Amino acid sequence: MSSLALIALLIAIALAFDFLNGFHDSANVVATIISSQAMSPRDALLLAAIANFVGPFVFGVAVAKTIGSEVALPSAITIAVVLAALLSASAWNLITWYFGIPASSSHALIGGLLGAVILGSGVGALELAGLAKVAIALFTSPLIGFAAGYLVMWLTRQMSRDATPKVNVLFKRAQLPTGFILALSHGTNDAQKTMGIITLGLVVLGFQPTFEVPWWVIVISAAAIGLGTVFGGWRIINTLGRKFYRIRPIHSFSTQIASAAVILGASLLGGPVSTTHVVSMSVLGVGAAERASQVRWGVLSDIVLAWLLTIPATAALSALLYLVVRNLV
Repeated sequence: MSSLALIALLIAIALAFDFLNGFHDSANVVATIISSQAMSPRDALLLAAIANFVGPFVFGVAVAKTIGSEVALPSAITIAVVLAALLSASAWNLITWYFGIPASSSHALIGGLLGAVILGSGVGALELAGLAKVAIALFTSPLIGFAAGYLVMWLTRQMSRDATPKVNVLFKRAQLPTGFILALSHGTNDAQKTMGIITLGLVVLGFQPTFEVPWWVIVISAAAIGLGTVFGGWRIINTLGRKFYRIRPIHSFSTQIASAAVILGASLLGGPVSTTHVVSMSVLGVGAAERASQVRWGVLSDIVLAWLLTIPATAALSALLYLVVRNLV
């Protein structure tokens, strides 16, 4: 295949992954807003889609640079590696969406890159410093999300302890700006992973000499994740919004503030986090701060299982796909 055909194929698959990312992860932004009845499902998804599109333009592309240039040696990144990683991550997104499990698109993409790089060039081709940065961001952010949710809920409770029931109206209205900020943080972190992959392909195929994210890559990646968000992954929205406990306006408000703070902080530092796991654990932290006994902790087992399985599963699938893709391209 010619370089032009390969880059066109790569961009198409990358945007499909980005669309699935938005579709899969829309629950992160809208589940609590919908469950607390602060907004209708249609309006919540539209708000999230707009913010997802705007996010990368506001907060920069530090995460894209981490994904595209700090995971493996440049010599190990071939077009076959990139395509295998994208196909593996997209397949995992569809599988976990079908079963309603809030799995991580970030974990899936990193696992896909690891599997293809290791099979193609060996373990020595991995950038250990960059992988350490990625691992710290991916595996500590859910715990930080839980702690942040607990703390924000405790502070919100303290500030509103003498309020009348009318304070719920305030919490409902406040979810418009906090929900928008959360969606901004999601677009900032998650859309950048696709930007990093497309830019990586442009460098590998010789369309540009250095790893710099072009403006048009930012536009199409932000548009794809925004479009995916509009359609919404309702199975996962149900898991996050209803299965943990009965979410009221104060819970949704606290979850959005805690999640957005963690995700934005990681994005500005260039750390690719799992927005799915950050929001899930923030929801649990908020619930535990009010009353631990009200939380259905059994639902957490599905999330933890997906958390542990995603990287090895997508790495194995990507390695198999690499064998096929390598022969085709």
